[in-house]
Amino acid sequence: MDRSPWICLTCGGHYPAAEEPPASCRFCTDERQWVPPTGQRWATLAGLAADGYATEVREVEPGLLGIGVRQHIGVGQRGLLVRTAEGNLLWDPPAFLDEEAVRAVRDAGGLRAVTASHPHMYGAIVDWSDAFDAEILLPEADAHWLQRPSSAVRTWSGTLPVLPGVTLVQCGGHFPGSAALHWADGADGAGVLLVGDTVMVTPGEDRVTFMWSAPNRLPLPERWVRGIVAALRPYRFDRIYGGWWLPVLRRDAKRVLESCADRYVQFLRGEVDLG
Repeated sequence: MDRSPWICLTCGGHYPAAEEPPASCRFCTDERQWVPPTGQRWATLAGLAADGYATEVREVEPGLLGIGVRQHIGVGQRGLLVRTAEGNLLWDPPAFLDEEAVRAVRDAGGLRAVTASHPHMYGAIVDWSDAFDAEILLPEADAHWLQRPSSAVRTWSGTLPVLPGVTLVQCGGHFPGSAALHWADGADGAGVLLVGDTVMVTPGEDRVTFMWSAPNRLPLPERWVRGIVAALRPYRFDRIYGGWWLPVLRRDAKRVLESCADRYVQFLRGEVDLG
């Protein structure tokens, strides 16, 4: 019998190994997610591999490697490996990984730490940690969402410089610990922000927005939007990568973030003439 951890196919959440899957998924039954009308579905890494799931690795820009899954699973995020001279960090790991993914990261210099923007994107975070003896960096406010215990967990709050030029920033909003990662050397030195869906890049790649629950269309209150902008104000960045291959906000990202936050708040307050 395959006793590897159980994976929720709807959200990608990982749960401890057991003879039977959990009765329900803690992530999906939360108001920010959803349970399929047909009920929760479960899989294991071995089962997914047997069904043809496979890793997809791409260079996103110099120093930034994307790690995704060719078939959709969970919320569908692709991870990003930030490479530095003093080690690498993996951000928002997908729910599936295989030897190809591990080999690609090993060839890129290994892994010092693995982390995520928020609990929906913890993915195979424990498996990555085990493969490289890497730290799991989780905001203290959200660490209880990790369903598989690991001695590699290190909690943090506020900000955390992880590697030279690589800083985790707690923004709040979608979850209390929702975070962004600032990579100072990205975009040819102009600075990059990795956001998952703490900030959501819109399809035209010229705006961002903010949601408490994207699938359930629940907006984020003004004070939390203002909190995100304030947390990111000290950092210089020209580009924003969301949690998926596309869309990407490719230029002038800090100005766009701040102007879109102001516009979002105008809608919340009813200050927009829609006539």
